[in-house]
Amino acid sequence: MVICRGIPRASIGPLALTIGNFDGVHLGHQAVFSRLVAVSRALGAPACVMTFEPHPREFFAPEQAPTRLTSLREKLELLARFGIERVQIIRFDGRFAQVSAEAFVTDILHRALGVRWLLVGDDFRFGARRAGDFQLLVRMGKTLGFDVEAMPTVTVGELRVSSTAVRAALARGDLNTARQLLGRPYSISGRVVDGQKLGKKLGFPTANVLMKRNRPPFTGIFAVEVEGIDRRPLRGVASLGVRPTIHEKGHPTLEVHLFDFDRLIYGRHLRVNFLAKLRDEEKYPDLETLARQIGRDVENAHKFFASLDQA
Repeated sequence: MVICRGIPRASIGPLALTIGNFDGVHLGHQAVFSRLVAVSRALGAPACVMTFEPHPREFFAPEQAPTRLTSLREKLELLARFGIERVQIIRFDGRFAQVSAEAFVTDILHRALGVRWLLVGDDFRFGARRAGDFQLLVRMGKTLGFDVEAMPTVTVGELRVSSTAVRAALARGDLNTARQLLGRPYSISGRVVDGQKLGKKLGFPTANVLMKRNRPPFTGIFAVEVEGIDRRPLRGVASLGVRPTIHEKGHPTLEVHLFDFDRLIYGRHLRVNFLAKLRDEEKYPDLETLARQIGRDVENAHKFFASLDQA
């Protein structure tokens, strides 16, 4: 997969293209990619995804922007799984926000990218003040020589699949619904970094996974599986949150205790799959009380995995 940043100075087309933020890469996004790849192969044109960094809502109203489900790296890792051949990352800044809808179509989609076929949602809006819509794309596409298709809504049962729905499920600790909407367990990936080694002192050594976000979509204690160490995922229990017993005003931290594991893995890039929430974060009066609770968390995580194995 080729990853490019910015707007090309010369046409790189023809391309089959879709446009969006694709936060979480859920089942709705995956349906988009499946259709994109199928058409790209029929046309003999690369399947390309245009996405934005930062998210437009983070640019306009950072304090009100939704919590990200995936970092840029995580999103790119997931895109590669679905046959996407090219990703065009557009920096969303003040200059780009002022590009008119017509200029976006003519100068970027047509001249710079050489789009031959475009897939977007029927509620897609673009350009300065969100003036452009699906109907404008269709009209201009007929003039400029590319086809436009609308992607219908994807549902799971009666629930519309969306990043908002995934965030809501995670926020209430409903990992099963989140998994159904994503088509996989929710995960966070990152590099293992050196920590305070407090877990080891308490009898439960942990891998500290560096997160590229300050606001995870949920917090708590979880039963997890970890990819990136052995061929098969390793099981464990994870703490995601601010560690209130340790710090009064801590930053969100992801720590994973792997069962029956004692290898050094600093620098490894891991993917932590969240399978079940065991409890919320709590503040304990002392480290001894915290250690006893961690022991119960480990026991409960073992019980969860035992129930999986018996199912």
